[in-house]
Amino acid sequence: MPTYAELDVTPIINANATLTRLGGSLMPPEVLKAMMEAAKVFVELPELQRRVGNRIALLTQNEACYVSSGAAGGIVVAIAACVTGNDMAAIERLPDLTGLKDEVIVHKSQRNGYDHAVRQVGVKLVEIGYPAVTEVWQLEGAINEKTAAVIWFHGALGGPGDISLEKVIDISHAHGVPVLVDAAAQLPPVENLWKFTQMGADAAIFSGGKDLRGPQSSGLVLGKQWLIDACARNGPPNHSIGRPMKVGKEEMLGLLAAVERYLALDHEGRASQMDEIVTGWCNELSKLDGVRAERSFPNEAGQPLPRAQVHFDAAVVGRSRGEIVQGLLDGRPAVSVAPGPDDSIFLNPTTLEEGEEEVVLARLVEEVRG
Repeated sequence: MPTYAELDVTPIINANATLTRLGGSLMPPEVLKAMMEAAKVFVELPELQRRVGNRIALLTQNEACYVSSGAAGGIVVAIAACVTGNDMAAIERLPDLTGLKDEVIVHKSQRNGYDHAVRQVGVKLVEIGYPAVTEVWQLEGAINEKTAAVIWFHGALGGPGDISLEKVIDISHAHGVPVLVDAAAQLPPVENLWKFTQMGADAAIFSGGKDLRGPQSSGLVLGKQWLIDACARNGPPNHSIGRPMKVGKEEMLGLLAAVERYLALDHEGRASQMDEIVTGWCNELSKLDGVRAERSFPNEAGQPLPRAQVHFDAAVVGRSRGEIVQGLLDGRPAVSVAPGPDDSIFLNPTTLEEGEEEVVLARLVEEVRG
C-alpha cells in the first residue's frame, strides 16, 4: 500500500487552520468507517443523494440538503439552481445564459477568491457599496429582472459596514430574489447549520472537510426544497454544468457520519479545552526572551474559538518571523503555523490531535532558541 514515506511526502502537524492546501482536517474513526462500508457495494447515486440529503436536513432542522463536492462545488450548483430553477431546457443550455437571469449581487467589501465559483456559471457579479460601507438603496437599485441571486459571504470575508444579512434577505425576497450564504468555514457554532436558513436565506453552504471533519471533497447545501432539487438537476450524474463535480457514495455516507458526530459533540467543553491549550502556550512562550504571546479571539475565520498570537523581537531572538515559520516547516516533525501581521504568528489548536499541542510548543521553543 502506498505511503507518504514511500512518496517522499512529509506529514505535517497542522497548527495553522482548516486549510484546503493542508487537507482541511483529519477524519475521525466514525467517518472513516462509514466511508469504508460505503465502498464495499454499488448503489444508485441519485437515490443515495436524496436519502442522505433527507437525513441531514432532518438532523440540521432544514427543509432540504444537497451533498456537494466541497463548498465551492456547492456554490456552483446553487448559483446554477438560481439561474435555471428546475427548467431542464435551461439546465441543458448552461453555460449559455441567453434569455436567463445572469446577474448575481455581491457586496464590494465581500469580493474574494471564492467568488470564482459564482462566476464559473457564467453570471456577472454586480458589486454594491464601497469597501467601508454599503447602503440599502444600493442593494435596491441593483436588483432588476436579470438578478438571479444575492450572494453573502459570511464571517471574516465581510466588512463592518455591510448591510445586515437580515436586511439583505428582506429586501431581496421582496423582489423575489433568492439569497445564498457562503458559510464554508462558519462552524462552529453548530447552530449555524440552521441559523441562516431559519433567518430566511434560501441556502447556506458549508464545507464538509473543515470543522465537520468529513471528507475533504464534500460540502453541504442546506436550504429550500426547490433550490435543492435544482442543485441535484444541475449536478452529477446528470450531463449539466455540475457534471465534473462528482460526489461519491463514500463521501455521502462519510459526510452524514460527520454531521451526526458533530451534532453530538460537547461544543462548550471543546471550546474550554481550546482555551486551556492557548493559555498554556501563552504562559510558556512568554517566558522566552524576545517573545510575547497573547490570546487572540475569534480565530481566522471568525469562529468563536481562540488562537495564540506570538510576537517576536527579531533583534533579541536573532531570527525573523519568516525564518521561524520556515524552520518549523523544515524541521521534524514539520509544523505549519499561520503568519500574522508584522512580527507575529498564530497558533491554532483546533486542528491538532491529542498531545500535539505539546509537540507544537516544543518545536517553537526549539526554533526560537536556535
